[in-house]
Amino acid sequence: MTTAPLTRVLLVEDDRSIAAGLVKGLSRYGFEVEAVATGAAVPEHPDHDIVLLDLGLPDVDGLDVCRALRTRSAVPIIVITARGDETDRVVGLELGADDYLAKPFGLRELVARMRAVLRRVAAPSQPSAPVAVAVGAPDEAAAVPDPQVLGRMTIDRRARRVLVDGDEVALSPREHDLLVALASDPGALITRETLMSDVWDREWFGSTRTLNVHVGTLRRKLGDAVRIEAVRGVGYRLARGA
Repeated sequence: MTTAPLTRVLLVEDDRSIAAGLVKGLSRYGFEVEAVATGAAVPEHPDHDIVLLDLGLPDVDGLDVCRALRTRSAVPIIVITARGDETDRVVGLELGADDYLAKPFGLRELVARMRAVLRRVAAPSQPSAPVAVAVGAPDEAAAVPDPQVLGRMTIDRRARRVLVDGDEVALSPREHDLLVALASDPGALITRETLMSDVWDREWFGSTRTLNVHVGTLRRKLGDAVRIEAVRGVGYRLARGA
């Protein structure tokens, strides 16, 4: 029986800890990863099935590497970067990147995006296969908790809705998941690492500074309905507001 060849990945990442974690993590999903730390090293490694490209390289802007790669190859490119600016995302995609993933990100999300890009490349003209939807039994649906009321705020986990004084608050998926994680034990201190694991992934790569940004956005959107209190260097706790 012939074993299918491993998918060859070129990882362009100058952060050694992130690179080492990705090499180890992706290998468990059946990828063969070769890592380089500079843009100058990319032309020396031409034979790969997909490229994971960081923009913040020490010798050259990753966008220039993306442009150069696309001029000579159709290899799929996923940009992975700490740059969250919309301009960088748009420019990267216009230069030919197939997807863009901002740090921090979870390993499972990265793998899912890699597989999706590779499927599109392998069969670009074929329609997507129908997605099977698993329908849970009635007792499984009943296991979903009733809406949680915290003072003036209500969290409906089943509908993924958050209301303040009866009005729905528009939250992004990450903001919603972060609020749910904090509300899972109101008043309890939840560490930054636990929140990153619960909201992003158990294996995440990048800085926890994005957590500060998401907390700041939640505070602005929820107003004084609840308080998200910070314990410096440790984590956050959720308390009722005014």
